[in-house]
Amino acid sequence: MSVYKRYDEVVQASRIKELARECGFELAGIAGAQPLDEDFARYQAWVAAGMAGKMGYLTDHRAEVRRDPRNILASARSVICVGKLYNTGSAENSGADGIIAKYARGEDYHDVLRTSLEELARRIHLEEAHEWRACVDTAPLLERSYAREAGLGWIGRNQCLIHEPLGSWFVLGELLTSLDITTDAPPPDRCGTCTRCIDACPTHAIVATEVGEWTLDARRCIAYLNIELHGAIPEEFRQLMGSNLFGCDICQDVCPWNRRAPETRDSAFPADFEATPRLEVLAHLSPDEFRERYRHTPVTRPKYDGFLRNVAVAMGASGQEQYREPLKHLAGSASSVVAEHAEWALGQLKSEHMAADNVVTVNLVTVTVDKG
Repeated sequence: MSVYKRYDEVVQASRIKELARECGFELAGIAGAQPLDEDFARYQAWVAAGMAGKMGYLTDHRAEVRRDPRNILASARSVICVGKLYNTGSAENSGADGIIAKYARGEDYHDVLRTSLEELARRIHLEEAHEWRACVDTAPLLERSYAREAGLGWIGRNQCLIHEPLGSWFVLGELLTSLDITTDAPPPDRCGTCTRCIDACPTHAIVATEVGEWTLDARRCIAYLNIELHGAIPEEFRQLMGSNLFGCDICQDVCPWNRRAPETRDSAFPADFEATPRLEVLAHLSPDEFRERYRHTPVTRPKYDGFLRNVAVAMGASGQEQYREPLKHLAGSASSVVAEHAEWALGQLKSEHMAADNVVTVNLVTVTVDKG
């Protein structure tokens, strides 16, 4: 039987979604494997504006590959888009802890999704032979755009895919297939006049475009700064990054569509993962301890020195005197990046301490006293 035969003549698209659910995906839909010209033009404009920062994999020769999914699989006729829930719920932060983004609280989602996508491809193949390729976010594909076309949700102002009513706590994957499957339709945009994500972003990373839309300037995004950016973090953003050690969930935390978002039951994202680790403990991790602690999780992406850099920034942003000793330890690091950020953080503690010496409270009114 030809791999190009219309699949909906043999097994309906609903069967694909049923198989996807059996493989652990909460969302599934079908998009056509054709270029999305308007979305690609927006992507090109975003790259041209420099908003990809130093993420070369988004701007090099792979950028052009994103124009057409058939550049990835020549025989592709359909894109099976899936979403996997990763919401582990809120974690208490004592104020002396760092914060790890929800998607990283467990196994590396790239491995989880790829394994499940490959299983889905095999199950489909048992019912209808096809050529296929599994894609996670490392593939040069406009995945949110195809997920929208497949009916999984709309792309919100924070640039996350939002599903009504399940919210945005999903990682996305795609299965390119040579099967011609009946496609779904994109849902309406339901952000309305809400600007909570824009207002809540500490670094003002969600910016207006020339045509009145909204996009993400990755150069200002906390998740870019503490994961993708290697080397020094611009000083203008360090204080604003707060306790975020790896990634950032602020724009999703404030989204009204996440008020009733379900929590995952998948063991790949365990509820007992240490989502808010103690900063003092992290500051003294050895390279081996870091690798063992976060083995098979996304947290290793910035590597050991990058992670300690983030720990130092979080300590400095807190302004808490209790971090002076661990920051002195980091300031002695053989890594110039770690040492420089630790020195900056110590300066933040010093300035906080000095400012406290210059403040006197009189009848509940705070005034500054010149001790010069």
